[in-house]
Amino acid sequence: MDGSGEFDFIVVGAGSAGAVLAARLTESGRHRVLLLEAGGEDRHFWIHVPIGYGKLFTDPRVNWMYQTAPEPELNNRSIAQPRGKVLGGSSSINGLLYIRGQRQDFDHWRQLGNVGWSYEDVLPYFRRSEAQCRGGDELHGADGPLSVSDQVESHEICDAYIKACEEVGIPRNDDFNGATQEGAGYFQTTMRNGRRWSTARAYLKPARKRANLAVVTEAHTARVVFDGNAAVGVEYFHRGQLVTARARGEVILAAGAFGSPQLLQLSGLGPAALLRERGVPMLRDMPGVGEDLQDHLQARILYGVTRPITINDVVNRFDRRIAAGLKYFLFRKGPMAVSAGYAGGFFRTDPRLETPDVQSHLLLFSADKPGGALHPFPGMTASICQLRPESRGYVRIKSAEPREAPEIRLNYLATEGDRRTMVAGLRLLRRIMTAPALRPYVAEERDPGPAIESDAQWLDFVRARGTTIFHPTTSCRMGIDDRAVVDPELRVKGVGKLRVVDASVMPSVVSGNTNAATIMIAEKAAELMLRDAAARPVRAAAA
Repeated sequence: MDGSGEFDFIVVGAGSAGAVLAARLTESGRHRVLLLEAGGEDRHFWIHVPIGYGKLFTDPRVNWMYQTAPEPELNNRSIAQPRGKVLGGSSSINGLLYIRGQRQDFDHWRQLGNVGWSYEDVLPYFRRSEAQCRGGDELHGADGPLSVSDQVESHEICDAYIKACEEVGIPRNDDFNGATQEGAGYFQTTMRNGRRWSTARAYLKPARKRANLAVVTEAHTARVVFDGNAAVGVEYFHRGQLVTARARGEVILAAGAFGSPQLLQLSGLGPAALLRERGVPMLRDMPGVGEDLQDHLQARILYGVTRPITINDVVNRFDRRIAAGLKYFLFRKGPMAVSAGYAGGFFRTDPRLETPDVQSHLLLFSADKPGGALHPFPGMTASICQLRPESRGYVRIKSAEPREAPEIRLNYLATEGDRRTMVAGLRLLRRIMTAPALRPYVAEERDPGPAIESDAQWLDFVRARGTTIFHPTTSCRMGIDDRAVVDPELRVKGVGKLRVVDASVMPSVVSGNTNAATIMIAEKAAELMLRDAAARPVRAAAA
């Protein structure tokens, strides 16, 4: 099957959500599915080696390389926004952490009117996706496609960090996706046998053996095609040609928090004034398309370490690089099998809060920026990100040209609450990093350094150094209010046969890494679409 012709479902984007949809929608063999991916095959060596994520931040072969517009509250800096442009999408280039979010996140979605999205509602879809290495129970699945693994080995600095958290009153937690999220411990990861287990590996690779699935890579979707008020297909660029594919059933946008609102706007669904200004014929005035964008802001503290036991020390010595490579290729262990957060935790900056409001990551290396060259000294990084930001941004097309990146602005630190939480989180992080258990390991705080003490100084540090932790969401959010873009069944409001299924539909960003929740959304959406397809009249056979 090629990418022209007629299909039951057309899925735009083969990322964390799109690969799941393609797999689930083709399982029965009854439906012809076209999956379009603007990037290429996931053959890049560093995609599959866990530590390789650091080499993918700035690789345009697998990365959209988005940048925000200057952020007013971050000293007008433009912030890099890496997004996967490859089979598996961001699940092929992310830091591999498996975090679902808090029970209360999903109950809040339901409280906003989104029937079917409470924690009890979505838990079966988390379990359905999961192949938990520890086995299944009432909260975890063991038979799903997505491998969820423990870190391949412990590290003495991580053990000291967890103990330091206990010394300041934070409990140990060995399962952030269990009964409670709060505490400190090792992160679980989307790995299998020391290799990345993206949605391309977990879902799409076995599905591509099916005759009813067509996958077209290097296919840049230009717009959704409508007949009256119903989506009937898409136009996409492939090998220099503009190709049209037709959908008998539904078109599903799974292009992510930046790509899906961009495609809706290019297709005439968006704020009327924006579409007029950009020269796009308007199909429907939808003020919420591209608005309400959220992300987790991160601030990183860099430390010198007393002994050469960090990844810096491996990368900066030839003999240690060779040893690490051998250990990985022979045993799938060592520094090359490390995720983007080795250990970390979820903390409350105020004991009056019901649940954690910040997340911490401990990384056993240090660099001036994510993806930058590692420092020549033993180093590590500890970070804080705010889990429930109040600030809202937007995604807006710059022109009617589909291949021009949209304007992205997160408006980080736009509210006093966000500023206060980041400062409180950094103060708590410093308490942890100076606790007795870590004193044998911490040589010095190199950035920002001990001279930073006041709230104003900490806030200046965040403005100068703060960056994304790569969790953009909510730009096509689900809801029952007038500005919501999709309804609780992820159907785009006011038009037919068109859904959005990716992180953009979250009503609010989950309290943690977003990949697991995006996969859950796709699992649930596939079930909704198959139910609706079964209820549609059977087409008469062609004469």
